[in-house]
Amino acid sequence: MSKGNSTPLTDELYAYMLGHNPPLDPVQRMLVDVTHTRFPTRARMQVAEEQGPLLAFLVKLTGARRVVEVGTFTGLSSLSMAQALPPDGTLLTCDVSEEWTAHAREAWDKAGVADRIELRIAPALETLGALPQEPHIDLAFIDADKENYIGYWDELVPRMRPGGLLVVDNVFLHGGVTDPDATGPAAAIKEFNERVKRDDRVDSVMLPVVDGLTLARKR
Repeated sequence: MSKGNSTPLTDELYAYMLGHNPPLDPVQRMLVDVTHTRFPTRARMQVAEEQGPLLAFLVKLTGARRVVEVGTFTGLSSLSMAQALPPDGTLLTCDVSEEWTAHAREAWDKAGVADRIELRIAPALETLGALPQEPHIDLAFIDADKENYIGYWDELVPRMRPGGLLVVDNVFLHGGVTDPDATGPAAAIKEFNERVKRDDRVDSVMLPVVDGLTLARKR
């Protein structure tokens, strides 16, 4: 098995990559800093710096107007996607924490995109299950509790429009998916990855972006 051109991602190369990506704007940078200051043990739940521009790029690439996010945390990913939406675009984001999302609300307001974002504080499976059944979602981003990934997937895929894009984070789970004796979240992600691989409703690819990223296009 060949890994192809697997260039090691050194600190210098990572900095070079960031230097050639769209930079974080002042509100995004503030949100990154606040997250690391207020939630130092949870900050790794925030999407990586390069993922914000990637998500914004995917919103623009697909022409998305209706976006659903599962897992808000402090709001960097939702902020990045909302900024890329057209003025009449909408983003629904799901979380269970008022504490984390209070920082998200502040950032959305400062960035002038709060009117595009609806935050629902409730178990995401309940929120997704209450959405209209017909296909209407252009882009969905899943980055929440790993044990429920399959449930989120099963609620979202039927609601994606043909050609709609699902983006799923942490599909490597820090390498835990290669452990034959995986338990807990790693076992859940392994099962999820197999479900996606066998799902004939989508075309999908898994990429080594940060902690593993799956892109799936609804057929």
